[in-house]
Amino acid sequence: MCDTLIATKLATTNNIAIFGKNSDRPPNEGQHLAYFPAQNYPTGSKVKCTYIEIPQVEKTHAILLSKPYWMWGAEMGVNEHGLVIGNEAVFSKIPANKKPALLGMDMLRAALERAVTPREAVQIITDLLEQFGQGGNCTQGEELYYHNSFIIANAEDAWVLETVDKQWAAKQVKDVYSISNCLTIGSEYDLASSNLVDLALQKGFSKSKGQFHLANDYSDFIYTTFGKGRMRRETTICVLEEQKGKISIESMMGTLRNHKAEYFDPQTSISEVDVCMHAGFGPIRGSQSTASLVVYLDKNLPVIFATGTSAPCTSIFKPIWMDGASSLNLGPVPTSQSDSSSLFWTHEKLHRATLLNYPERIKTYAADCDEMEQRFIQTALNLGDRSPKVRADFTAACFEESAQAEAEWLKRVEAVPAKKSLLHTSAWNGFNKRAGIKD
Repeated sequence: MCDTLIATKLATTNNIAIFGKNSDRPPNEGQHLAYFPAQNYPTGSKVKCTYIEIPQVEKTHAILLSKPYWMWGAEMGVNEHGLVIGNEAVFSKIPANKKPALLGMDMLRAALERAVTPREAVQIITDLLEQFGQGGNCTQGEELYYHNSFIIANAEDAWVLETVDKQWAAKQVKDVYSISNCLTIGSEYDLASSNLVDLALQKGFSKSKGQFHLANDYSDFIYTTFGKGRMRRETTICVLEEQKGKISIESMMGTLRNHKAEYFDPQTSISEVDVCMHAGFGPIRGSQSTASLVVYLDKNLPVIFATGTSAPCTSIFKPIWMDGASSLNLGPVPTSQSDSSSLFWTHEKLHRATLLNYPERIKTYAADCDEMEQRFIQTALNLGDRSPKVRADFTAACFEESAQAEAEWLKRVEAVPAKKSLLHTSAWNGFNKRAGIKD
């Protein structure tokens, strides 16, 4: 379960578009930041995606991805042209294909490697969808199959693209938009597959062409309802609408950290889900926000703010620029097994300790985290006219400073008594055991 947001330049404080996304995945699925340089390929080359091969293009763009360790594709990413894409799992009355095909995450990466503009990315994704289809298990160690929706944006333009098997519709975004684990496009869209409406009529999902409504007619009941995508989407779109004209980097980060309850405690419910998702007991809370990304889409020099770690409310967004991303050194790629030398798993010590008494333990470092992050943001925005090396050195310094701070914050957290609830403790004991984390 995830949430992806866009505020175009018409909705922000300074007319610069801002993108945001939480990637919600299984708690033990390591997710990392990965840079791939632009490359040239011989004519007729193939590329192996997660499950299948597709034709490779002659030239790919440089990309920075936030990706689960085991798949070729990614949950979110940016390319050298300032194009950004995030995807969402969506569920429909047409069952997702279980046979290996392209994952939505594969299509996302392919579009970033091949497109310059959002409109080009829409075309690339829909061409791949219609030619190869989407399908295959979307998790490792579990089974989950779904269709995909996307927000695709750059400094000047933004689109939402929603798919049902090989059918799709796309809509240009005027000011703000958010997607979650539910279809959102209704009867108004700018582009669509040729058989979108006819298939709904044929299947009996819609009564007539005049009454066709993508979200109402194609949405399934069980996953869409119990995944609470509509509820989370209502939260994010309401926040964006309320802040329209005043949306900033900080407010986008704040939205990704949203907890509905004023006195939030992840131990108190087995069914409550938030934009900032924390795993717990049972199938509804089986996933959590394992990575977060905010992109300041300055057409001259976009600034990427990434956590590289889970739970944005316990993480720091660090600045990265594409012209220095090749020098990122964040340790080994995290897997499903705890590894203290990786960024993801090092942060998990702090995150999982905080969950043992969230209301009291988060207080021990929240203010310091806010101060550090604000300093990172303000300094980053003042480095636009500096050399790529200066910016890359600042990125490295931010990752290093935040790592040292988190080690200190862990000591503070552990000095506060833990409290345990039976179901929450049982769930996390299971997650920790499977990850090889010892008490």
